[in-house]
Amino acid sequence: MAQITAAMVKDLRDRTLAGMADCKKALEETGGDMEKAAEWLRKKGITKAGQNQARVATEGAIQSYIHLGGKIGVLVEVNCQTDFVARTDDFKNFCKDIAMHIAGRDPFPLYVSDEEIPAAMVEKERAFHMEKAREQQKGKPENILANIVEGQVKKWKKDICLLDQEFVKDPSKDIRSLMLELSAKTGEKISIRRFARYALGEGMQKKSEDFASEVAAQIQKAQS
Repeated sequence: MAQITAAMVKDLRDRTLAGMADCKKALEETGGDMEKAAEWLRKKGITKAGQNQARVATEGAIQSYIHLGGKIGVLVEVNCQTDFVARTDDFKNFCKDIAMHIAGRDPFPLYVSDEEIPAAMVEKERAFHMEKAREQQKGKPENILANIVEGQVKKWKKDICLLDQEFVKDPSKDIRSLMLELSAKTGEKISIRRFARYALGEGMQKKSEDFASEVAAQIQKAQS
């Protein structure tokens, strides 16, 4: 049986908002498999956040964020179930944080979740890493290379999917955890539906500037 660490329990807790004891039990029952543990909790009716996320959310807000000087702009749509929650400070602050994260994250997200990534793009990324692995680790069995490549593809997905990214203001949490925490606090489904990010001169030949670092500096300044 895989060793169940405190970090694993915390990760499952952040993801499901179930109790620590329940998370530990779920991991023990599923051999430390995070996905199976989350499913185990859901089937037992323990996952509070999961219950909220199954509902329909049609209210919410569209939040904008413009970086100082107008160099980066973000629009993000966040949904909840009632207008009451949409007007709360907790919801408004969450929307602002998400918009700021999208502006300041490097690399910035391309999709909300990995479900949105085109299958052809995933296969292209997988083929790229497999070819590279075969060149750099000649002689290793194909199944070993396949496991290595899947790990690399998983990391790539995490880098480009908003929900899996570490929050720029608190890297100990990812965006999905923040969303589920707000869902548990409000008792409603919270979902990030879509976003758009624009950078001044994007796609045009111009002097290279590190906009993401500038946004990060503004975030740090606002917190001080």
